[in-house]
Amino acid sequence: MKKKEIVSGTVGYSTFPNIGVIETEEALIRVKNVVPGQRVSVRLSKKRNDIWRGDLVAVEEEPKDAIKSDCRHYGLATTTVDGMPSCGSCMYRNISYERELEIKRDQLRRLFGPILDFDRLFKEMVPSPVENSYRNKMEYSFGDAVQGGPLELGLHRRGSFYDIVSCEGCCLVHPDMDLIRSSTLDFFRARGISYYHKRAHEGYLRHLLVRRSESTGELLVDLVTSSDIEEGEERLLSDYTDMIMSLAIEGEIAGVLHTVNDREGDVVSDEGTHILRGRDYITEEVLGLSFKVTTFSFFQTNSIGAGVLYDRVRKAITSMVSDKGLSGGLIYDLYSGTGTIAQMIAPVAGSVVGVEIVEEAVRAATENAATNGLSNCSFIAGDVLKVLDDLSTKPDIIILDPPRDGVHPKALPKILSYGVDDIIYISCKATSLARDLPVFLEAGYSVKSMEAVDMFPRTGNTEVVCILSR
Repeated sequence: MKKKEIVSGTVGYSTFPNIGVIETEEALIRVKNVVPGQRVSVRLSKKRNDIWRGDLVAVEEEPKDAIKSDCRHYGLATTTVDGMPSCGSCMYRNISYERELEIKRDQLRRLFGPILDFDRLFKEMVPSPVENSYRNKMEYSFGDAVQGGPLELGLHRRGSFYDIVSCEGCCLVHPDMDLIRSSTLDFFRARGISYYHKRAHEGYLRHLLVRRSESTGELLVDLVTSSDIEEGEERLLSDYTDMIMSLAIEGEIAGVLHTVNDREGDVVSDEGTHILRGRDYITEEVLGLSFKVTTFSFFQTNSIGAGVLYDRVRKAITSMVSDKGLSGGLIYDLYSGTGTIAQMIAPVAGSVVGVEIVEEAVRAATENAATNGLSNCSFIAGDVLKVLDDLSTKPDIIILDPPRDGVHPKALPKILSYGVDDIIYISCKATSLARDLPVFLEAGYSVKSMEAVDMFPRTGNTEVVCILSR
């Protein structure tokens, strides 16, 4: 084997996140974005410790239990079998959902097996109540599919930083969201409005954010642009708002917003948001509680799945409180977002303190708690790493629900210094949890149980709930 050589083989298994493993007589080959059972051709790129990294060239044969994809943009290579560009979002539209859950469980076993007794401690792989149309938030990008081509609005093409796939009929979103996306694209195409070019740092259109409430059907539309427009912006935005408000959708447009972002990086950044029509939030209901969700505040992307996740966390907390007599206890909810978990557990706690770095989310959390009649919740705006220096009162239980990168390494010693008996770690990226777990184990904690709640069907991710005690 040598670099750039193209070889074929069958994917025997995969590791988290979505790294397929091909075993040959000469070496192991690791390749992204493949499914166990597929026969693929890969181009060898790097070798380390007798393990090659390969780049997917083509899928030669699907698994024996494969099914026909229900999305024209689904494909693990850069194009689908029909020649359509692959958006790069879904991983498992060519197999049944039951098989997908089996693959994810096996990935978790391979990831956590070296750290703990996985088969004994892992409880179950909990399926999402819905497999399609579950995403309540989408961040679409403006661009083109090929250099110099017409304006597109959608997701990045698999393996590309620049090419955009308009992803018409996306199965992960509600039809209302897809209609808003396609109508927005038609509106700006007809007017010849430019998109923001990442290299030249010029152009106007950047992103379109759409949020939708599963319980009320409300939608929030936020057009993100640069300030690079010579004239006529006020009229342009007014006409755009009128167009959005006139769409024949199932739900209701709660608000249309405009956010300015002049940062050079290709991320959605809020440098000033203005309400063009309506209000700047939607209302979502989960497990009998009402939550105000704003444009940039964190809220689980699968609202129905969130009910399953939070119900399990609430039951775990209730059991801890009952077993140890902590009815008047103090719970820290670190990385609390809009305060969903804090409010779910508030009825069984003495008091709950949430810490969240996004000030907008903290404001929403405070308002949500008041709306839900919960007086024993309080929220602090700030970085967990810094806020912990000022929280001297020892809590009885700590809940960790960090972003994808996990708990900041410098925050871990501060969390451990409280010496609490029970910690619940909720992870949306299993590799981050696997990195952090040994620190807890070395500090005397043991894993009491672990389970996964599949919040992201058809994609390569899943939520993992780990209960630690000492």
